Amino acid sequence: MLLLCAALCPALLVAQDKTLLIAAAADLQPVLPKFVSNFEKNTGLQVKASYESSATLATQILNGAPFDLFLAANRAFPQKVIDAGLAVEPQPITYARGILVLWARSNILQSPLTMQSLTAASVHRIAVANPVHAPYGTAAMAAIRSLGLTAILQPKLVFAENIAQTAEFGHSGNAECALISKTIAMTPAMQQTGSFIIVPADTYPPLKQGAVILRNAANRQAAIDFLAYMQSNDGRNLLSASGLEPPVRDR
Repeated sequence: MLLLCAALCPALLVAQDKTLLIAAAADLQPVLPKFVSNFEKNTGLQVKASYESSATLATQILNGAPFDLFLAANRAFPQKVIDAGLAVEPQPITYARGILVLWARSNILQSPLTMQSLTAASVHRIAVANPVHAPYGTAAMAAIRSLGLTAILQPKLVFAENIAQTAEFGHSGNAECALISKTIAMTPAMQQTGSFIIVPADTYPPLKQGAVILRNAANRQAAIDFLAYMQSNDGRNLLSASGLEPPVRDR
């Protein structure tokens, strides 16, 4: 048995090394599988993505989680990883720009959906991602403040851990409205139960979504290649079709 283990363990380690580990912000959950499928097909490598709030993922990385690539929903959390000396890049690479939307359950509102619809008496709960953990939550609160709605909406706000859970609050009926990413609002489940409008972009800071490759990545070249694919013309088109805006070609 010991000899068998000794023979098999190196092979197992090689198999594990061929798996690209990605820490991905929750807004990428409907988006990344398309990239992963294409990348695996073209390279023969395996990809495993873990989806959480950007803050949770950054904390995991700072505590030693063995990811190869960190795809966050802003640039601030990747910058923390850089500041800790755990990333290859001197600054985060902007791979996409996020779009904040207001989603509302069907038949809740009689008039066309607008941001002012949040003040309607029929809206009792508005789901928002925790702004401490989730960049889309920070953007949502900024939009509410910018529109002068803080005082009237504060009693209605219910906070979720990340943007995926925020959407689930709306989908399950625990909230009539939700401020979420366009990527999640476009999913069949959310479109079956409600509709959305884009929140005016001038009401919140740009959601520049940043990436870093981890210094101790076991699959650094695979991480480089995956990020390059996301930034290619095909990748940019796929981002647009999935509810993200490709970034201006800068860092």
